[in-house]
Amino acid sequence: MVKQKTAWFCQECGMESPKWVGKCPSCDQWNSMIEEPVVKASKSEAVKYTGSKAKPLRLSEISLEDTPRIDLRSVELNRVLGGGLVPGSLVLLGGEPGIGKSTLVLQLSLRLKGRKILYVSGEESVQQIKLRAERVGAKNDECLLLSETQLESILAHAESIKPEFVVIDSIQTISTSRVESSPGSVTQVRECTAEILRFAKQRNVPFFIIGHITKEGSLAGPKVLEHIVDTVLQFEGDSNHYYRIIRSIKNRFGSTSEIGIFEMQNTGLREVSNPSELLISQHKEPISGTAVAATIEGNRPLLIEVQALVSTAVYGTPQRSAIGFDNRRLNMLLAVLEKRAGFRLSQKDVFLNLAGGVKVSDPAMDLAVMFAILSSDLDIPINKEACFAGEVGLTGEIRPVNRIEQRIGEAGKLGFKKIFVSENNQKNLEQPKTKIEIFQAGKIEEVFRNLFQGANK
Repeated sequence: MVKQKTAWFCQECGMESPKWVGKCPSCDQWNSMIEEPVVKASKSEAVKYTGSKAKPLRLSEISLEDTPRIDLRSVELNRVLGGGLVPGSLVLLGGEPGIGKSTLVLQLSLRLKGRKILYVSGEESVQQIKLRAERVGAKNDECLLLSETQLESILAHAESIKPEFVVIDSIQTISTSRVESSPGSVTQVRECTAEILRFAKQRNVPFFIIGHITKEGSLAGPKVLEHIVDTVLQFEGDSNHYYRIIRSIKNRFGSTSEIGIFEMQNTGLREVSNPSELLISQHKEPISGTAVAATIEGNRPLLIEVQALVSTAVYGTPQRSAIGFDNRRLNMLLAVLEKRAGFRLSQKDVFLNLAGGVKVSDPAMDLAVMFAILSSDLDIPINKEACFAGEVGLTGEIRPVNRIEQRIGEAGKLGFKKIFVSENNQKNLEQPKTKIEIFQAGKIEEVFRNLFQGANK
């Protein structure tokens, strides 16, 4: 009997090693090597795909008229994917357990009426899927349900049914007989995904596959999984909040800066068309430590409330904590306040939170973060009708931000009367149609005098 040849594979990056090593030489992860059998394709399998009818074409000979994008009947998903689903593409959706991945793809499948959909689940029976379908309140007889974990059987059904769209939930439960290892292993995930991609490209059928994530928040399986697929979507959210955000990490057919926002309800996920109204708290009385930032996520302007709390440090070392905002950037802004503006915050605890559980990395948040901290430190509330859009440099200057007209226009729509921006935005700034006062400043001292000196009188 011939002994099965094995090798060691990294669970993070998929690197192959002939022997076990404690630290992966490729991604520097410790204890990530596991032993898997080496898969070698037989000659018959190799010949099977060499007889393709495809031939090289000139760029001018390729027509896009026959391959329009598939409208998913979801404004948020269409935006994230770049205008719809490309035929023959492979989309990977990742997210934490219980965040709503299966609910999202089931709603998507049931909403595409008039198209033949194959929904494959390796985690639930067809009866369980129907219970969830009744909960979301959608029906579609063109959506065919299949509970299967064997890849060859799934592709055989797809070959006979000829669906226009295939969903697989999840890739970690699917296995192929060509690999002698358990489902979810590095080799199984890589081989199954590569075979699905080959089928999708040859039959021009789009696939939507769900992937689990690790405790660090990255997609489970080898890193090469993200290189195989065409699009990687991350479904984010907090179980303590109703809002869910879907963002694109990789997209070969569109931008990776777009986001889609959903709200989790008892009947499933609802699209949020105007998230700015939900991300701003409606305070009846003025409260110190809050400021509103005008940000941009992709092509969508968002107004987000920044909440800050500054208190005297009880212990020797003051705490610096931020939720939804980069902690290192928070430390930088505190250093600017101390060095350039003269505020003594080195012996005080500073806590920062973005309302709604969202995560934003837009530099235009700097000005709102800084003045939310000052408002809490001085215990002086900021005018509820004022918002901010500006990046703060290390010298204390307010730097310009891009697409300032969209930010100002969104603030005017939501009823804000004043917005603080950089004076260097004046060159490209056009007066918006809304009646909003634009205060342009070059230094943070100018904004401070306008906001707080009048309040102290």
